[in-house]
Amino acid sequence: MGCGMGKAAASLGKKRERAMRAALLIQRWYRQYVARLEMRRRCTWNIFQSIEYAGEQDQIKLYNFFGYLMEHFTPASSERSLISHIFRENDVVHDTEWERYFCYKSIEVSHGYHGPHLTFPMTFCEASKLVEAFKHKQLLHSRYVLQLLGEAWKLLRILPNINHVSTCHSKEITICGDLHGQLEDLLLVFYKNGLPSSEKPYVFNGDFVDRGKSSMEILLILFAFLLVYPNGVHLNRGNHEDHIVNLRYGFTKEVLGKYRVHGKKILKLLQKMFSWLPLATVIDGKVLVVHGGISDTTDLNVIARMERHKYVSALRPPKSGRVHLDVVDTPTHDRRRDGPLTMGLWPFQMVDLLWSDPMAQDGCQPNQVRGGGCYWGPDVTEEVLGRHHLQLLIRSHECKQDGYEFCHNRRVLTLFSASNYYEVGSNRGAYVRMGPDLVPHFIQYQSSQTCRTLTLRQRTERSALCALREQLFAHKSDLLGAFQHYDPDNTGVISLKHWASAMEGVLKLGLPWRVLRSQLGTSTQDGMLDYREWIQDLVFSEPKHEVLILETMYRNHSNLETIFRIIDTDHSGSLSFEEFRQTWKLLSAHLKTEVDDDAIADLALSIDFNKDGSIDINEFMEAFRLVALAVPS
Repeated sequence: MGCGMGKAAASLGKKRERAMRAALLIQRWYRQYVARLEMRRRCTWNIFQSIEYAGEQDQIKLYNFFGYLMEHFTPASSERSLISHIFRENDVVHDTEWERYFCYKSIEVSHGYHGPHLTFPMTFCEASKLVEAFKHKQLLHSRYVLQLLGEAWKLLRILPNINHVSTCHSKEITICGDLHGQLEDLLLVFYKNGLPSSEKPYVFNGDFVDRGKSSMEILLILFAFLLVYPNGVHLNRGNHEDHIVNLRYGFTKEVLGKYRVHGKKILKLLQKMFSWLPLATVIDGKVLVVHGGISDTTDLNVIARMERHKYVSALRPPKSGRVHLDVVDTPTHDRRRDGPLTMGLWPFQMVDLLWSDPMAQDGCQPNQVRGGGCYWGPDVTEEVLGRHHLQLLIRSHECKQDGYEFCHNRRVLTLFSASNYYEVGSNRGAYVRMGPDLVPHFIQYQSSQTCRTLTLRQRTERSALCALREQLFAHKSDLLGAFQHYDPDNTGVISLKHWASAMEGVLKLGLPWRVLRSQLGTSTQDGMLDYREWIQDLVFSEPKHEVLILETMYRNHSNLETIFRIIDTDHSGSLSFEEFRQTWKLLSAHLKTEVDDDAIADLALSIDFNKDGSIDINEFMEAFRLVALAVPS
């Protein structure tokens, strides 16, 4: 009997051992699986972010080029005259003249209008009615738009550069990050947290507009509640509250599309209003809320005394009054003394607040990735917060997968409220509630629940790779030249190492190219890659134009659209052939390349679809829309 029990125990022991081994194998497999998913997630995120920041850098380079034309070309030159209107600080000097220019009283509201009707002064009922109307896709009449914006502008002009708010009266304050025209996110925040009121104050930390399709509705809602609760709604300016940035990222196009008759007036008024938005908010004297961040030269005393309305575009400080401030107790070392905006220390203050990003290492250096602002380290955070007796910096400006992220020993909090920013499922949005103890409490959300984890990941990866393929096509000739550099014997094959080096050398996106190789359809044999075959596999539906002008178009389509909308001074949405030619001349001067006049003329004729001698901007952009390859799942 004892022998039988011994055998049973030994058998049970073996079963347990096998079960343990199986569990360990499953655990190891699962850990590897999760690690692979995380690696793919990071690659996808890097693709989205690298392309986004490269676009911002492009925008700033183009704007700096326009600034160069304004500074160095004669007033009578054709290039200067084409762009001069975007640098005018004021078309009308006196506020009374502005009020007459934006007068809404002559605009009739027809009987066929079925949207919301507003009465002034604004009440909570009127503001909440506006929210409901926008929820049901209704458009506010241009008369009410101008009236609401005009009233909000009068209020913005009397606000300080830095709002000081307290939690003791309301018990809690809510802070929101970037919304970027995504109305569904704002509505979800209001659904979860409640509408703004004196008892439920909000701080909205900039970047209300661009990218999304409902920037105008978001602005109107925020300005409406600002009018109802001027002490309960606080708006900080973001880097996208800038009429030059709006030309590229969609807000200008949105307004002109929704308000075809009075869109130009609305844009002009908003341009002035953006320059009057406050720059920062301080909560209980301890928490600083700014859109971008700080630098080693940040001084809140200087910022509080700036004439902020003169910065119609933060990227181009005003000429008049640039050095009127008596700057005291400001660090004298400037890490960008040789940079493009070297005009003393204080003009940097605005750019740093709106454009900067934190970095892990100590120090402060130019933000070469975005092209504006700086990167600042933990030591700068400690110094600036300590000098102003602050304990926390809340900023936005960067998309985070969870909607928020701490850094710098939890002294800096990044908050982003636009969910699904890059693609459905790419990130959650978040907002923060903060009471008298100043401990942030996070509420995360995702405005679309249409996909679940697996299909969501696949969709996000697909979108990222499609965006990357567009970049590859746009730089096809440069890539071929870079590959040939590593192939002096003209064999048509190069090593994977040289392929990755060439990719990064041309695109400069900082991506893990070897990891992405299989996703981009590249096959190797004995560690060597046939780059000619790979280049040929970058198949898109190509319009039949000369290759050089086509690649230039794809590579710079955002710059082209920006120039189009600048040259289209009457906002008609169309350009004459001569204006189209001037657009290409400006672009080729910016790129330091020659584009043949005959090629431009042929291109203009081929996309003048109705043969009326003018080119519709939207039709032009549509004519060159990329048709991406199907991405392997």
